[in-house]
Amino acid sequence: MAGTPPDGGGDRPWESYHTAYTNAKAGMEGVDKEKVQKVIYEMSKGSKYFENEQRKEAITKQKIDHLRAQCAKLTDNDISHFQKVAEHKILELEASRDLSKIWLHTDMDAFYATVEILENPSLKGKPLAVGSMSMIATASYEARKFGVRAAMPGFIGCKLCPELVFVRPNFERYTYYSELTRKVFQRYDPNFVATSLDEAYLNITKVCFDRGITGEEVATELRGAIHQETGLTCSAGVAPNRMIAKVCSDINKPNGQFILPNDQEAVTTFVSTLPIRKIGGIGKVTEQMLRQVLGISTCQEMLQKASFLCALFSESSADFFISVGLGLGGTETPEQRLRKSISCERTFRATDDCSMLFEKLDSLADNLADDMQKECLKGRTLTLKLKTAAFEVRTRAVTTQNYINSKEDILIYARKLLKAELPLSLRLMGLRMSQLRDEKDDSSTQTQKTLDRFFRTPDNSNVIGANSPSIGNTTGGDNYCTNVMTKVDYLEHDSMDDQALFLHEKNLFVPEGRSSDNYNNDAASSNPLMCDGVGGKELDDDSSSSKGTHTVKFDGQLTSSNATTSSSKPDQLFWINGYICSICGFELPPGFEEERQEHSDYHLAEMLQQEEAVDSTGPLSKERLAERPCSSTPTPKKKLKSSKEGKHIPIDAFFHKVNKNL
Repeated sequence: MAGTPPDGGGDRPWESYHTAYTNAKAGMEGVDKEKVQKVIYEMSKGSKYFENEQRKEAITKQKIDHLRAQCAKLTDNDISHFQKVAEHKILELEASRDLSKIWLHTDMDAFYATVEILENPSLKGKPLAVGSMSMIATASYEARKFGVRAAMPGFIGCKLCPELVFVRPNFERYTYYSELTRKVFQRYDPNFVATSLDEAYLNITKVCFDRGITGEEVATELRGAIHQETGLTCSAGVAPNRMIAKVCSDINKPNGQFILPNDQEAVTTFVSTLPIRKIGGIGKVTEQMLRQVLGISTCQEMLQKASFLCALFSESSADFFISVGLGLGGTETPEQRLRKSISCERTFRATDDCSMLFEKLDSLADNLADDMQKECLKGRTLTLKLKTAAFEVRTRAVTTQNYINSKEDILIYARKLLKAELPLSLRLMGLRMSQLRDEKDDSSTQTQKTLDRFFRTPDNSNVIGANSPSIGNTTGGDNYCTNVMTKVDYLEHDSMDDQALFLHEKNLFVPEGRSSDNYNNDAASSNPLMCDGVGGKELDDDSSSSKGTHTVKFDGQLTSSNATTSSSKPDQLFWINGYICSICGFELPPGFEEERQEHSDYHLAEMLQQEEAVDSTGPLSKERLAERPCSSTPTPKKKLKSSKEGKHIPIDAFFHKVNKNL
């Protein structure tokens, strides 16, 4: 079993210890892998990081055991059925193959390190690491020969290479050089897709056609232009789609290129022996599952075991795996859309000093506000990410009524989220803003009026009558938080593993534009493959925990993730376990604020209609509003009934009738 060494240790326990930084990168081909693994194992053993890796490996093992059990249950008839399904998928996907496009992927060579060498030529030829003793951001090719690489702690790098030279990161400098490279990209594809400071995809189909040149000539010309403009080198890959182009750019690193012709046979031959780990989206965990359950290690084996992939994995995952086996990838330029979120985070030496933690939070808020204002963005959902000294990852989120982007506004909510978690020893902190809108959009400064706010508006106070009730805001005012979401997550696997990998798992529906971090932790804990069974830290006096409920206390008001009383709701409605309507049993996760508001408005309208049916001429009284009983047990889930079904009159008709009676 790859990952955690066996309890007994064995004679060579390091051979089964694999981490993110034991996987080879470009420039590490001649490295003694066993020596590197041994050093990493010996220096990690007994640490909090080591313990966290053990927890993560236990979850991976559980997933693998689950898949093996599912595989063992498959009958011959099942396999025959899924073989037909797989054959149909292969034909369908093959028919979608597009060989008319030419994509180029460019990747700067050891970007941060080469920028530092360019600025300080005395560093040339020396094993260089950009980062600190805590973490290495980039290692030069001279350092990679010793097994030093990005994402590795600096003290392990020093053990592998005692002559290692450290340089502190300078992101302003890297951004400057990145902008220079992007000006070059613009010449070849005005709609190029930048995936980071040092990587980009370019659709060079048009420039090849217009100038009558090949993809190889474009790659050579572009690399030369970048070197001329910046003094830096890059590597390039050219292929019929983005997925393969990225793989190609890594083949002849550094300062090289690889061209794959736009030919079906050439593509299928290329991917047939390609290790699955080379494909973007297949990380350490997915690789282990495919290899240990189905014996899949190359892309060609994806097609050979396609029936089992269709049987064991979700439809979207099976489609992805089969597409990989066929060498298919994206060929159209992705649409430019408003970004979904913007974030920043910092790793530091573990500390429980509250004043220092709040200082770092202040700095993060300043950086986030600055980035948002530069891009003219405002947001509503602020998420605080924390990584404890034990490598436990937590996220806490709050959704505000108004869209914000100032440091002061961000700090108001960020401080309260952090305060609810203290005392705590942390080694990483981050802030993310989502539910973004353009700052220039007038509608971004205020949210739509809800039904109860309409009732409370002075101008409309006579719509129902002088004795009409005022529906209170249960979370403390219009300008305060409407929802608090919590999550304790010990697992940081590749993106596919926790979202839709298993066919038989309960799917977590995350709306577009919202982070998957914000699903309710009850939903995660209900799935044995997504929870390691380790409970979250018990909160201090500013928060309480009861029966697994995470509760955050703001200004004397408690907001629970398991029974959240949503703002601007009638008093009778609350959300059992954080997502079940107490009146009708309808399920809506915490992140669906607008949908929850509509659902609440529906029940309020239903209540008002019943009152109107009893006495359409009299004003609504507080006593009659309070008569509706509060259901403590959720009824079976049912669909909301449309007014077209005849049971309820439309709400606009209700207001029309009431106005006639006034």
